[in-house]
Amino acid sequence: MQTVSTIAELRARLNAERASGKRIALVPTMGNLHRGHLRLVESAVANADFVVASIFVNPLQFGPNEDLERYPRTLAEDQAQLEAFGCNLLFAPTEAEVYPKGRGGQTFVEVPGISDLYCGASRPGHFRGVTTIVNKLFNLIQPDVAVFGCKDYQQLHVIRRMVEDLSMPVELIGVGTERAENGLALSSRNGYLTEEELSVAPALYATLCDLRSALIAGERDHDTLIEHAQNHLERAGFLRDYIHILRRSDMLTADTRDTQLVIIAAAYLGAARLIDNIEVDL
Repeated sequence: MQTVSTIAELRARLNAERASGKRIALVPTMGNLHRGHLRLVESAVANADFVVASIFVNPLQFGPNEDLERYPRTLAEDQAQLEAFGCNLLFAPTEAEVYPKGRGGQTFVEVPGISDLYCGASRPGHFRGVTTIVNKLFNLIQPDVAVFGCKDYQQLHVIRRMVEDLSMPVELIGVGTERAENGLALSSRNGYLTEEELSVAPALYATLCDLRSALIAGERDHDTLIEHAQNHLERAGFLRDYIHILRRSDMLTADTRDTQLVIIAAAYLGAARLIDNIEVDL
């Protein structure tokens, strides 16, 4: 696996691969890779001839009081894992390479409406930063396919909207959430949790599973179900952010007639903000 840090090097290598007719896949990441990221690479390998991963801790998707400076950066370990799982090329640029005019001089790409809800309400500007960097990576790499994790359910929905609205010629693949044996969704931010908090953290997914079971059993008072779930999490030690029962088709609030649902949740535990989701078919 080759690692490049400049746009010129990236394009030169990809031009050669594209000229030979290879199908190119992209796996965008912020590094500090875990098993969930590596499943994305496996999916990319299965769906393309040449796999590009990117590692870039994107400042545009972090708020002013968030964890940009302390976000874990483990490039050497990440390179070894990517190579072992069949990645062909790693793009690991500096901030100056990606945003040569600085953060304030950057043109933005934004998906209206959905970007301001849920995680977007808790993290204003977050999805504008996500869609801007994904759009830039798509322009630089011109992948035939791009692979994202379904743990970031809203993010994948926002990116799908961007691709559809802007007629981007890229196929998106969502890969299911990778979990620890106790159900905790794998995340780089799990590293912020203490041992005691790690024992509490699986309660988030367990709560979503209980919500799903209640819906399948016929419970239809969504507001009451959500409030009970929030109270349960708070008793376990979480600080509430949100839980929503949504239609999968558009990620808007579900009513009792909807049958294809997703429950999304975010909650704070110690120094970490954890997110998770679960789909429900009625």
